[in-house]
Amino acid sequence: MFAYVGSRTTRERNARGEGISVFKVDQQNGTLEPVQLLKGLVNPSFLTLSRDGRFLYTVHGDMSDISAFSVDRDSGQLTLLNRQSTQGKNPVHLALDPSGRYMVVSNHISQSLAVLPVNPDGSLGELTQLLVLAGQPGPHRIEQPFPKPHHNPFDPAGRFVIVPDKGQDKILSYRFDNGRLAPAEPAFVATRESSGPRHLTFHPMGDWAYAINELDSTVTSYRYDASQGALQPQQVLSTLPSSFTGNSRASEIAVTADGRFLYASNRGFDSIAVFAIDAQSGLLRFVDAIPSGGRTPRFFAITPNGRFMFALNEDSDSIVTFAIDQQRGVLEATGAQVCSGSPVCMVFSA
Repeated sequence: MFAYVGSRTTRERNARGEGISVFKVDQQNGTLEPVQLLKGLVNPSFLTLSRDGRFLYTVHGDMSDISAFSVDRDSGQLTLLNRQSTQGKNPVHLALDPSGRYMVVSNHISQSLAVLPVNPDGSLGELTQLLVLAGQPGPHRIEQPFPKPHHNPFDPAGRFVIVPDKGQDKILSYRFDNGRLAPAEPAFVATRESSGPRHLTFHPMGDWAYAINELDSTVTSYRYDASQGALQPQQVLSTLPSSFTGNSRASEIAVTADGRFLYASNRGFDSIAVFAIDAQSGLLRFVDAIPSGGRTPRFFAITPNGRFMFALNEDSDSIVTFAIDQQRGVLEATGAQVCSGSPVCMVFSA
């Protein structure tokens, strides 16, 4: 198995990354062995792989484009295929539709969603839809000047695209049909003022979804109606222990494959929060917040076998390995870590 790590690379981001790093993953002990460093890329800051693992795609943060790469399945190494414009500023997330024929991208600063076709050879075609978001921004004077889409995952059935909008304090729902986005009905669910919803993940059962709110460091649990793409809020919990009184921003969120635990990362109180998920209601219970072993864990990734988590500490240039307690969900540092400049995203390919 190989891991692909995106990074921040520019002086404007105070970054030390050089591009996309490729590692071979030992799934028995959670160690990473360097395979390739693909240099010369500007802020390859979020990655996604095709379902068959033959192609990798990245946004170029603070720019206006995304790139496609072919993946050598034997060596794990990458070769650039092409690059296309998203016709927007600072693309921050991208997701392939279930057919693998279309890519949806969030343009964070230009408040838009872009759709690009994917060619049979894995390369990207020219943009076919640009949907500009409109609405009342939230009250945070600095972080919420206008709508700011930050994530656009497909729901488990692939019929809807769900978009946390950090700028509007809303999570938007769009029906996706034959390569076109259209507002669902209802079109959104409102979040708390100044919460700043950032990312969203679905429970394996499909009945529940969970959003990480960046600005107030909380997680909201939702019931999910797959027939309408609609979210109904159930619960809000802090990702921070009650004893922490400093400043922190939440970042990443993920649910384990067995649906028993949820994790969320904190930047400031540099840690990974652990929540247990009730199997009947989908509600969360805060378990602990484990130090991430570095500074600013912008991202983390759970290995496909569910045994290990890698915490990507952006400001200490480290990827730290944790073993996951299968019964309690808590994390224990294994002592393994690698140096990686400004790491901000990791995906796996078998």
